[in-house]
Amino acid sequence: MQEQKMIVFGGASFIVAALAFVAVFGYLAANFNYPDILDGSAAEVLPRLRGGGAVMRAVWAVYAFLPLLLVPGAVGAYVAFPASRARMCLALVFASSGVLAMCLGLMRWPSLHWALADAYSHAGADAKASLDAVFSGMNLYLGNYIGEFLGETMLAAFFLLSGLSMLDEARFPKWLGWAGVSFSLLFVIGSFRNVTSAVQVVADINNALLPLWLIVMGVALIWRSKTPESHSPSPA
Repeated sequence: MQEQKMIVFGGASFIVAALAFVAVFGYLAANFNYPDILDGSAAEVLPRLRGGGAVMRAVWAVYAFLPLLLVPGAVGAYVAFPASRARMCLALVFASSGVLAMCLGLMRWPSLHWALADAYSHAGADAKASLDAVFSGMNLYLGNYIGEFLGETMLAAFFLLSGLSMLDEARFPKWLGWAGVSFSLLFVIGSFRNVTSAVQVVADINNALLPLWLIVMGVALIWRSKTPESHSPSPA
């Protein structure tokens, strides 16, 4: 019974994370020209960030903590796939690492970038040039490499291992497992958008598919938690 509750809670966490992601992403797209503004300079981005006031800062703070909802979701998936304990143990590590990387990348907006935006509004020309360099450096390190590349590749590894584990569970349809494997491969390709613009289209598709896949996984975990467990293959 306790394991069933954990699976349901994990599935619900995936669904809530997906819906919250869509809501926050929509707000930032409408009020901050997100994600296109990420390619802007400090002169373009920082005044607009500061101009959003406390609401904008609060939205970024919420966005920074949203990935944490994926952790109980990953735990629920671990419990739901008993035939693949070793594989899902590794998947849980990947998910936790990816969530931490994403949180660190997003947290720069309501903290470091917010402080830069305040300083930029009072700075002279020379100081603004220095602040621009700091802004670009933090975007490159915390944003592109930590939050996006590392975070997304770790999350893709979780989706891949989860998809493979679904294939070993009689309670889950095979197509769902293969869908997870396919999405994980698409997701890892999109994570290379900071290396080459050739995969930017794939990254844009991933932004739309990620909430959808989280909802699918969440619903599958909740639904299958109520299905009597049948014989599964030996642990992988």
